[in-house]
Amino acid sequence: MSVRARLIQRNRETLGIYWELVRIIVPVMVIVEILARLGAIRAMAPYFEPVMQLYGLPPEIALAWLTGLLIGIWGAIIIVFALVPVSELTVADITVFSTLLLFAHALPIEQRIIQRAGPGFWITTVLRIAGGLACAALLHQLYSATGWLATPLSPVWMPMEETTTWTGFAIGLGKTLLMMLVILFGLCWLMDILKVTGIMDRLIRALVPLFRLAGIAPPAVPFASVGLLLGISYGGGLLIREAREARVDPRQVFLASAFMGFAHSLIEDTLLVVAVGADFASVFFGRLLFAVVATALLARLVSLIPDWILFAEPARARAMLREVEAEAR
Repeated sequence: MSVRARLIQRNRETLGIYWELVRIIVPVMVIVEILARLGAIRAMAPYFEPVMQLYGLPPEIALAWLTGLLIGIWGAIIIVFALVPVSELTVADITVFSTLLLFAHALPIEQRIIQRAGPGFWITTVLRIAGGLACAALLHQLYSATGWLATPLSPVWMPMEETTTWTGFAIGLGKTLLMMLVILFGLCWLMDILKVTGIMDRLIRALVPLFRLAGIAPPAVPFASVGLLLGISYGGGLLIREAREARVDPRQVFLASAFMGFAHSLIEDTLLVVAVGADFASVFFGRLLFAVVATALLARLVSLIPDWILFAEPARARAMLREVEAEAR
């Protein structure tokens, strides 16, 4: 394929992703704005307040979190700034909220991809949500005890500004969608540059010791690396191919999938939340450290969990395990 053809194809793919995001975000934003103007959001807030208080967050943010779980990070980030004035948030607040999002988002889509690779839908979903809740709680306790990141939020990118008119809302939404397109193109091309220059391959090789600490064996490293660096949605096809074509112990595939649930799309998603004010060290190194420790603990327990809980197709997983053991002999 020529360079020109590759550019055209890549731009079409990016525009396709963007259009899917727009189709989701615009209706959700209009509904949220209507609910906010009718006072429904503030009426619902007290019911979520006890949960959000565990993380020191405004109760309205619960709606943005639920949106992130079902739709994705982009929609959640836009909604949180529509619900809560930026003046009421600190860097610690947005970092804790971003941590919840980074662990678990777009679950109906991403978990189906993980399921097709072999692991069970529900157990990996629960692990992602629980991991996000646990990591965010640890960060909140750290920030509360030390006063770290208590400074007012000053995001590089402000998705939506407060407005009192529908015209102002429409203009703000248009600006947000335009900026989102610019950011999405930039992130997609950054990933391509990393792959073409060979930096991505070097990153994968450098990650082998990290995966070893997490209890993931070398044969499963390519599979886990795709999700860690590229993300579950963008690397979905490669994830499924690696899991099904490689002769890897199914429980290692499960551990790799669990690790990806805790830490995936390390470049793109991290850059996105940092742009809206999250602390880089917390959402990058903190998330990686949590993923390694949590997966290492899970590796000690995975042999005790029944196959029907771990795998989408237990019989197929057992057959694959027999093949792996036969080749090893």
